[in-house]
Amino acid sequence: MSAPRPTQRGGQQGTLRTQFTLIIFLLAFLPNLALTLPARHDVSILTLVTWMVVVAALCALIGYLLSGVLLRPLSRLEAEVQRGDFAQPHRDDPGEILALRGAFADLLGRLSTEQGRRNAFMATLVHDLKTPLIATGHLTRVLTEHPLPDAERREVGAQILAENARLLALVGQMADAHRFEREEVRVQPQPTDLRALVEGVARRLGPQAHGLTLQVMGQGQAPTDAPVLERAVGNLAENALRYARHEVTLAVTPAGVEVRDDGPGLCAPLSELAQPFNAQPATIAGQQYTAGTTGLGLFIARRIAEAHGGSLTYRRTPPAPPDPSSPTPPSPPASSPQSVFTLHLPEVTP
Repeated sequence: MSAPRPTQRGGQQGTLRTQFTLIIFLLAFLPNLALTLPARHDVSILTLVTWMVVVAALCALIGYLLSGVLLRPLSRLEAEVQRGDFAQPHRDDPGEILALRGAFADLLGRLSTEQGRRNAFMATLVHDLKTPLIATGHLTRVLTEHPLPDAERREVGAQILAENARLLALVGQMADAHRFEREEVRVQPQPTDLRALVEGVARRLGPQAHGLTLQVMGQGQAPTDAPVLERAVGNLAENALRYARHEVTLAVTPAGVEVRDDGPGLCAPLSELAQPFNAQPATIAGQQYTAGTTGLGLFIARRIAEAHGGSLTYRRTPPAPPDPSSPTPPSPPASSPQSVFTLHLPEVTP
């Protein structure tokens, strides 16, 4: 069912020119009427009526002409909007017309950004979802059409599971980013042991370390929605493990939770990268991201931090000293500065 079309010009609601003409007519005619009727008792009714008709016609004509003059900038803007060329203001534009021009320009800017995000979203569907699906199809064909030894069959099955996990993770991130972009993240804060939370993330991501040192530091508690916050920490930790050179540290601090790595870091401000469905590809921590997926994990982490009354920040610092109380043997200090993502949380207590 199609949406109702707006009332056309000259419809039941009338036009601004009609309304202005009526207002000017009444302002000019009513005083004449009030002055004429009691002033001339010796004038015949026919003469009086004729005079009032002439006065009414003149008032209506003046109202029509003045309304056209008043609405000329608006009519000109209407024609320019239809042509798509309304950015250049005119000398006689009143303030309201200048405000309309600015509003139209802002609207076009937002529409252009939204269109870019739609295109980026489609690019993600075409590229990033297509790649694991094609790989899974090839692996499945090998598994079903070719006789393989048990060891190779298990290896192919593991590759299929890995591609499927990659696909599900990307779909989950896209769904979360789409939802968090339009809705508030709902959290139910409860007293949370932040050390236990980051240790759980470290245990879950331990198999992805692949020779990297993954350590946990610090102690603290804060009112958080633990499962939701764990997703944010997990997103940051997965990025850190992907691009770190030697070590990744999950630290509980008085500010909240920090994720540190000795990778190459970000190539642009966090405010630019932590946006969903960017129209342009970007490099994050030395890795090229296609349009559409740039910063999905960062955006989700930022929105979760904001839902807890905090924020997500990024900085580059010298390598952190090892934690003597950590059961993990300290790794040699990295030669490059560290990337530090901080999920700021309120009311963190030791």
